[in-house]
Amino acid sequence: MARRLPVYLVLDISGSMSGEPIAAVENGVQTMVSALRQDPYALETAHLSVITFGSDAKQIIPLTELTIFQAPSLQISGSTNLGDALKLLAQKMDSEVTKTTADQKGDWKPLVFLMTDGYPDSGWQSGLTEFKKRKTGMVVACAAGQGADINVLKQITENVVQLDVADRTTLSAFFKWISSSISTGSQKVDSGTELVGLGELPPPPEVNIVV
Repeated sequence: MARRLPVYLVLDISGSMSGEPIAAVENGVQTMVSALRQDPYALETAHLSVITFGSDAKQIIPLTELTIFQAPSLQISGSTNLGDALKLLAQKMDSEVTKTTADQKGDWKPLVFLMTDGYPDSGWQSGLTEFKKRKTGMVVACAAGQGADINVLKQITENVVQLDVADRTTLSAFFKWISSSISTGSQKVDSGTELVGLGELPPPPEVNIVV
């Protein structure tokens, strides 16, 4: 069996995302998948999953190959339960990603793109502790707009980007950048290596790298 490159999109659907931001995220995911379907490397290896978090966390699309992936419609839901999203992400990586054993090479380490526009509910660190126990490839956290807490995201990963605003143009540019990043990751695994840092990715448009 071919080694897959699992990609998890972890998306904030809390109340503050209602209106233009959530519509832009839906469009962004569709555009991203269309772009990836044009890329033979991504088609061969990338599998996508979508986890959303508001009042609670749900995996709305399990790890799916690009050819049959259908972009979801997103329903706004209450608060920002980032902790549950990280816990659920850890569980899904355990159950969906094939481990390497003595007999076979498992999947590549998952790429994770997490986006939030707000401050997480209290107690979120317990989810972070669970997530940190898992081996991942590159994790990119995106602060959409000025309401997200960069310090929280820096505890999750050193790869943090910020969008000045969470509007249609900026979010669309962000998802195009994710599709280029996944393409880069797919090409790397095709040659037997994996992504390790933002420096290996195409420069993001309208996206500020936080250092």
